[in-house]
Amino acid sequence: MTLLQAFILGAVQGLAEFLPVSSSGHLILVPAIFGWEPHPVAFDAVIHLGTLLAVVYALREDVTRIVVGIFRGDSLGRVGWLIAVGTIPTLLVGFLLSEVSGPDLRSPSLVAAMLAGWGALLWIADRSVKPDATDDIRRLSWKQAILVAVVQVFSLIPGTSRSGATITAGLFAGIDRATAARFSFLLGLPAIAAAVCLSFVRIWNGAAPVAIAPTIVGIGSSFAFGVLAIRLLLKLMKSASYAPFAVYRIALAAVVWLVLVR
Repeated sequence: MTLLQAFILGAVQGLAEFLPVSSSGHLILVPAIFGWEPHPVAFDAVIHLGTLLAVVYALREDVTRIVVGIFRGDSLGRVGWLIAVGTIPTLLVGFLLSEVSGPDLRSPSLVAAMLAGWGALLWIADRSVKPDATDDIRRLSWKQAILVAVVQVFSLIPGTSRSGATITAGLFAGIDRATAARFSFLLGLPAIAAAVCLSFVRIWNGAAPVAIAPTIVGIGSSFAFGVLAIRLLLKLMKSASYAPFAVYRIALAAVVWLVLVR
């Protein structure tokens, strides 16, 4: 892997992790489209460190208040407990998948199906948003948070998009566009952190070797573009909709099917 390829993959990870278009799907599709040599799956996992840091940096005020609120027992502390409990399903299913040898989840056909299917759901969910939708993260109910958390499990399938699935679930649960995105980003922190830690353990043990220089470039790139994506989406969702992202997903699924599957 060249440094340029690492930079591009990091940029793809940073943008697609937070925009509801699937980072894992794009990390599979971009090398396939350009004919690059396959890169280690561990690289995809370890550059999530950049997006993890991007959330902490871009939403540092929320993160700080939530951590402090847990000890104070205030409304933002309650959000922290929603996130903690909501992370359990994804961690459990992720662990089971890592221990069981299953079907190939990185095939272009599966990625195309997930891109289109979740794109259609995002379109429907976006049109279902009501004027009285929950517009403050502190007002989220346990029912809303658990629904979003359970749906996050589907993000383990490439092409789904963690942010796309959780934002879609949030919209269906009666949360407004901007708040659904903010909760999605915060909910992803523990799951992304767990995946990053597991990746570094495997790299340290020699089970998943990756080149140092491309990894550093990829992490830096994913951080920079991750911050950009978070700020862009939160700003857009104050007045725009998710419809363009839904259309993009369906169009990309069609291209993938025609170019890589047929």
